[in-house]
Amino acid sequence: MSWREAVRGATTLLAEAGVPSPDVDARLLAEHVLGGLLVTAGAPSREELTSYAGLVERRARREPLQHLTGEMFFRHLRLTAAPGAFVVRPETELVAEEAITAARRTPSPRVVDLCTGSGAIALAVATEVPGSQVWGVELSEAALAVARRNAADLAPQVTLVAGDAATALPELDGTVDVVVSNPPYVPPDAVPRDPEVRDHDPDLALYGGGPDGLEVPRAVLRSAARLLRPGGTVVMEHAEVQAAAARAAAEATGAFVDVRTLRDLSGRDRMVLARRSDG
Repeated sequence: MSWREAVRGATTLLAEAGVPSPDVDARLLAEHVLGGLLVTAGAPSREELTSYAGLVERRARREPLQHLTGEMFFRHLRLTAAPGAFVVRPETELVAEEAITAARRTPSPRVVDLCTGSGAIALAVATEVPGSQVWGVELSEAALAVARRNAADLAPQVTLVAGDAATALPELDGTVDVVVSNPPYVPPDAVPRDPEVRDHDPDLALYGGGPDGLEVPRAVLRSAARLLRPGGTVVMEHAEVQAAAARAAAEATGAFVDVRTLRDLSGRDRMVLARRSDG
């Protein structure tokens, strides 16, 4: 069997299993086994085909592709992916973009990423904003272990802290330029449809608490209010249907002005952005 035939068969199997991008996943799994590009590969060995078949079978059972390859991509970064840490989504890249834009307005900015997970946003800021001081806060030890691996590979100057976003880093109160967060925000009755998310992303990274899923996001906004200096920026991801509630939560702190909603590339309300008032 050639690699072309193996990938064609894998694509059919993955399509029948309901995998959203069967052709892409079949190719990427083959290149993971090869350790290189498929177009330059010779005939597969029996060991390679056996390994490939095992990975394809696991993907057909809807294990995340990122868990099978051990890597995921975020902006310009190649990150370690592993069970226990949320698989970062493309829409979160725009949340990071807003944080990076705000951080670049200040020399040597202080940036705090609350609910950092794998460290994706914190590492994007650290590598794209020279001279920045970046902290990432994470409650889950499993996710923090993944973040530490990523930081060691990409930006060892990032300070990773085990702690609750609601109470973390009191020593930085009033001194931070940007607070950014992709917190858990899924309501308890909105169980994700995709098996990759529902069965493999950690509940701690998905469900935000409370009937509307906004208990943790509200705590993030309260922490941002105490951490930020006057004029500092908070940017926080939320679900499309939570835009009005997220703005209301920011306004309820009494600490923010210029509260607004920004959309992602597909036009969905995706994040709340606000500025710390001078009062």
